[in-house]
Amino acid sequence: ESYLRDVPAERLSPLVRAGVLSATTDYDVLKATDVAFICVPTPYTAAKVPDISYIRAAAQGIAERLCPEMLVILQSTTYPGTTQECVLPILAASGLRAGQDFHLAFSPERVDPGNRLYTVKNTPKVVGGLTPRCAELAALLLSRITPEVKIVSSPRVAEMTKLLENVFRSVNIALVNELALLAERMGMDIWEVIEAASTKPFGFMPFYPGPGVGGHCIPVDPFYLSWKAREYDFYTRFIELAAQVNQDMPYHVRDLIARALNSRGKTIRGARVLVLGIAFKKDVDDARNSPAQRVIELLLELDARVSYHDSYVERFNVGGNAFYAGGLALEATPLTAENLRSQDCVVVLAAHSAYDFRWIVENSSLVVDTVNATRGLPHREKIVRLGAPRG
Repeated sequence: ESYLRDVPAERLSPLVRAGVLSATTDYDVLKATDVAFICVPTPYTAAKVPDISYIRAAAQGIAERLCPEMLVILQSTTYPGTTQECVLPILAASGLRAGQDFHLAFSPERVDPGNRLYTVKNTPKVVGGLTPRCAELAALLLSRITPEVKIVSSPRVAEMTKLLENVFRSVNIALVNELALLAERMGMDIWEVIEAASTKPFGFMPFYPGPGVGGHCIPVDPFYLSWKAREYDFYTRFIELAAQVNQDMPYHVRDLIARALNSRGKTIRGARVLVLGIAFKKDVDDARNSPAQRVIELLLELDARVSYHDSYVERFNVGGNAFYAGGLALEATPLTAENLRSQDCVVVLAAHSAYDFRWIVENSSLVVDTVNATRGLPHREKIVRLGAPRG
């Protein structure tokens, strides 16, 4: 049974039955393996310090079974230098010589969950090897999977490439988030502004505001780069400022909700608030680092009565941290007309395709829309949109 929506079980089952694909927790299978990919999480601590313990553990497991001519490819997103400063010493402790007895490379994963246009099959790969031979072998293997492989001069360059890609998104999302806040104060609709700017065929790429950034890359990667930069007495002020803007968006969403309730003579304390969309973006089932978590924690902190619905996430844990000490395990509530009518406020954080927003608005007394899901719908008096004029 597959837990990934992008890789359904019906695609995996034939491979498993044919013996082409298998899963194990036994590292000893590496003794009969030619290539080992390291694809493990790279989170950060509560203090925003990179946690590469999963990489270290995987590398150690490989090192104890490292065979001559084995190719090891690290794919986890991490700071520049991880392959050579962390993975290489662990593997070299086996007694085999890197670049001679075994081969080592870095090739960042480039997967966009929920994107059906660009998949592993048609997205180019970048690879940097410890030696030219390491890069050549890694590229030869990867070329069987993807249409184009770009070889760069070192693992560090490949590591930096992935961070550039994600920091680029973080910075541009922060820009439109900040402009969305300005547009609210100026009585303009940022979504209309972006739509108009998008008619320019050159020099502009649309990004969109929202309740914050989520997932396993965009909220984390800027801090990986900033942490490493300080080793060189360099402070990535612009990058960190963008991350701060994005991190502050859940607070703005909380304030939008509070003001919307207040305009209807209600306080946030004791208010029934239904959150729609816990996943970090539309049509995915991944709630890691979702802005919904912080939004819910901030609402609970003010004693709101919070429930949620998500078409793809049945259970969700919040709290147990500095933001909301009391940890809670929430289960999705049914999305019915009766439930919508019983809420003081419905908050849209992810615009899943399964949602009928016209029906949702019709059956709700107040909707706070953070992703422009309700634009153009009737009953504007019920709707408060992030980045739009205040009603």
